[in-house]
Amino acid sequence: MKISLAVIVMTILVLPYGISNVAIAQSGDEGPQFCKAKINGRYVKKTVKMMVTAYSSTPDQTDDTPFITASGARVEDGIIANNMLPFNTKVRIPELFGDKVFVNKDRMHQRKGNFHADVWMASTLDAKNFGAKIATVEVLDD
Repeated sequence: MKISLAVIVMTILVLPYGISNVAIAQSGDEGPQFCKAKINGRYVKKTVKMMVTAYSSTPDQTDDTPFITASGARVEDGIIANNMLPFNTKVRIPELFGDKVFVNKDRMHQRKGNFHADVWMASTLDAKNFGAKIATVEVLDD
């Protein structure tokens, strides 16, 4: 019995989202096929479970340049810090933020590892109140 990769990927990605929001794209006529799911209008390259926390621009949570990210960008709404993803990778965290798209423009201390995302927030109080949550992060193919 031969099961295509598209069926496997579709089964994994459709379950949490429902069939109405998912489409599968394939490329390649022979050999292994690359599949990605289109969920709510965006292609999802992969999903990763991560610890999600929040930070703000204070020297005790950053370094001596609290408004400049590790990539050199100025902080703004929609920025996350993660050590595994390349700079400018777009992600979504639908369990916590719906369809909002974040861009990885910052890094965290190496002790935090690769499976931790830190969402930038303008308010220190909001960042502290956010706490720590485990969520699925969708890495987008944009």
